[in-house]
Amino acid sequence: MTDKELVIQLREELRQHNHNYYVLDNPTISDFDFDMKLKQLQILEAQHPELYDPNSPTLRVGGEVTKNFQTVVHAHRMYSLDNSYSKDDLLDWETRIKKLVDGPIRYTCELKYDGASISITYKNGTLFQALTRGDGTQGDDVTANIKTIKSVPLKLRGDYPDNFEIRGEIILPFEGFEAMNKERISAGEEPYKNPRNTASGSLKLQDSSEVAKRPLECLLYSIVGENTGIKSQFDNLEKARSWGFKVPKEAKCVQSIDEVLQFVEYWDLARHNLPYETDGIVIKVNDLQQQAELGYTAKAPRWAMAYKFKAAQVSTKLNHISYQVGRTGAITPVANLEPVELAGTIVKRASLHNADQIAKLDVRLGDTVFVEKGGEIIPKIMGIDLSKRPEQSQPTVYISQCPECHNPLFRTEGEAQHYCINTEGCPPQIIGRIQHYISRKALDIEGLGGETVALLVNAGLIKDVADLYTLNIDDVLPLERMAQKSAENLIYGIEASKQIPFERVLFGLGIRYVGETVAKTLAKHFKSVGALSQARIEDLEAVDEIGIKIAESVYHFFRNENNIRLVSRLVSYGVQLELSKEALANQTTLLSGERIVVSGVFEAISRNELKALIEANGGKVVSSISAKTTYLVAGTNMGPSKRQKAEQLKIPILTEQEFLEKF
Repeated sequence: MTDKELVIQLREELRQHNHNYYVLDNPTISDFDFDMKLKQLQILEAQHPELYDPNSPTLRVGGEVTKNFQTVVHAHRMYSLDNSYSKDDLLDWETRIKKLVDGPIRYTCELKYDGASISITYKNGTLFQALTRGDGTQGDDVTANIKTIKSVPLKLRGDYPDNFEIRGEIILPFEGFEAMNKERISAGEEPYKNPRNTASGSLKLQDSSEVAKRPLECLLYSIVGENTGIKSQFDNLEKARSWGFKVPKEAKCVQSIDEVLQFVEYWDLARHNLPYETDGIVIKVNDLQQQAELGYTAKAPRWAMAYKFKAAQVSTKLNHISYQVGRTGAITPVANLEPVELAGTIVKRASLHNADQIAKLDVRLGDTVFVEKGGEIIPKIMGIDLSKRPEQSQPTVYISQCPECHNPLFRTEGEAQHYCINTEGCPPQIIGRIQHYISRKALDIEGLGGETVALLVNAGLIKDVADLYTLNIDDVLPLERMAQKSAENLIYGIEASKQIPFERVLFGLGIRYVGETVAKTLAKHFKSVGALSQARIEDLEAVDEIGIKIAESVYHFFRNENNIRLVSRLVSYGVQLELSKEALANQTTLLSGERIVVSGVFEAISRNELKALIEANGGKVVSSISAKTTYLVAGTNMGPSKRQKAEQLKIPILTEQEFLEKF
């Protein structure tokens, strides 16, 4: 078998295994075997760049960075739905549509998924483009991010049309959402508010490799296009499933509005057992010809109606308000409630967010409060039952001192939260900073978790991240649940963390506003912590994508004596706080100051490799052409608009070969 034949075979096998695992929930291969096949394909593709395929399973990990998402007009408008909140509303809707169409009406009932709407175009069985809903008329092109979602097929199977759109929701299942929040909390970061907003925000992340790390799913429900040969909405769902899409099997075709009401009644309770959020039922006239006859209003199709479930809400007593301290010193007030069952779980606590929220609600100790599950998962207080307020009730006075270290709180004008500024002596801040340093995206120290960090701090063994490198086995053995082997693994993991690259260490330092991407940018530009620490605010602002808020935060971090001492100790212990020789060797200034647009399909090198080559040589890859663009590198199938704009602005256009000849 030739390498080309093997590449084709491996791609098809991996697509099938992806489909079995992420769409059918029925894996037929172990994770190890899948990873081995994927690795084999990656090696072969690297050896044969001429076999590049933008829809290869190896590209599911992402890697494309989109600074500005291009806005694209939808070929078919994405309408919103009219809402109903009672059975009478549904009966009235049926009466209206029966006046407009002849013959019996059947309905398809589907769960209303609470996620981010998406429209994906397929051409000749291959994923071509993915757009957000936007305003319904136009949306943002998030194709690179959508390709990382493993339940979205890159290539279809079966008798699919040549060109069509399929619509659905990008969702974040509860299990994945809770795992993400657990990781954030252990790193001392604020948890995400709810799955729906987190899924929506994921689509607009600039780095698609970050999207690939999130356990997103895509649930499809509607096919749009000409000459599809499909006659009904229920056939829409069956066809989509046969082509490889993940279509939930809860949908049902029913014969009457009475059966619709039965479906609604069943799922009003059963929805709490689903692995993802749903906030209602969508009822559609099943026959597509009848849909065409019914048409649309200015805002919504007449042939569909969304029945919204009433949000789960209960009343309970507010016993007291406690205050939590985050790693940055931010104070979060928490309502501690009389335990009450809500949407299948026992709720004991609800966030009150900040002092302004407490004042707005006028929430007081002893109040009977109405609690609702925002997004079906995060409890929140919606209001107060004033008729049950105790006679001697007093307004809540927000704390003025840190609940942990009792230092005065500080609130910056324009900010909602209060802060404890005793950064060096407040235990939750100390623990939170160290937990952030050892988190997965930072130094990811094997054998060291959030609970162990707390034990080490509380035992007086460490006060900052540098203290980790002074520990030995005898120090940690007395800790609770610490055996000889786990102690050895912990010390080994700390020692191994000295090899973690500079950008991850920089992220781990927990400088305010410096996330993963900013840390990479700063590390690449300044190359060492010494150079970064000496940078002025204007030097920092001059770096691409670094704004004044980040610049000021970094500048002041390195003007703090405690931080200077901390970084100096980390350097002395051998932690990587400068770019490695290998990383520096791969960097040149050949393209320094040049802003380059890359567009089209390339043969000798992939788009990602091309972009990496530009950045490694000091250039900047930009997404749109302007007067500041140095030149356009044009591959095949490049859109005409970029070429026209480049020609209008007299921007040089280089072929792939002409660009590579520079090296």
